[in-house]
Amino acid sequence: MPKGDTPITIKKYANRRLYNTAKSSYVTLDHLAQMVRDGQDFVVYDAKTGDDITRSVLTQIIFEEEAKGQNMLPISFLRQLIRLYGDTLQGVVPGYLEASMETFTRNQEQLREQVTAAFGANPALSNFETMAKSNMEFFENAMRMFAPFAAGRPGDAPKPPQAPVEPPVPRTTGDLASLKEQLEAMQERLDALARDKGE
Repeated sequence: MPKGDTPITIKKYANRRLYNTAKSSYVTLDHLAQMVRDGQDFVVYDAKTGDDITRSVLTQIIFEEEAKGQNMLPISFLRQLIRLYGDTLQGVVPGYLEASMETFTRNQEQLREQVTAAFGANPALSNFETMAKSNMEFFENAMRMFAPFAAGRPGDAPKPPQAPVEPPVPRTTGDLASLKEQLEAMQERLDALARDKGE
C-alpha cells in the first residue's frame, strides 16, 4: 500500500483472533508481519474497548520472530532497554532509537544497491554475508554509543546490594542540557558512520 494512504484497520477480538477490515477476513500475526515487510501500514484496535493496541501487537510479532530463532536483539541490548524504563532519560530513548534505525535502514538500502550492481540478482553468498556482517557491526556500534545512557551499568551480571552512602542527587536542568548535547553529538557520529559506510 503506498505511503500516505489511510492505514488498514485490524480488529482484535476477545478470542485473540485478528480481523482485517479491508479484506473482510481473519489474519494471523504472520500475515501482519508480512504486511509490515511489504510496507503496508495498519493499526490494531481492541474490538471491545476500541483501544489502539498496535504497539503491543507489533511487540508480539517481534516476540514470535525471536521465538522462531530469528534472533536479532542481543541480550545485552534488551537488558539495557529494560533498565531505561522509568529512568529520567526514558523520554529521549524512542527518538534516538527511531533515528538510529532510519540511519541503519538507509545504510541497508545502499548495501542492497551495491550488491545488485556488483553481482546481479543472485550475488555470491560469501560476498553478501561479508556485507551483512559489516552492516550489523555498524548497528552494534550505534548501540554501543547508546550504552552510556544505560545508567552506567557495565556487564549483565547482577551485583550484590550495597548500603547507600549518600542519597542520590537529583539531576538539574544543566545536567539534562548536557545530556542532550551528548545525545546530539552521538547522533552526529552515527550519521558520519553512515556516510562513511555509503562511500
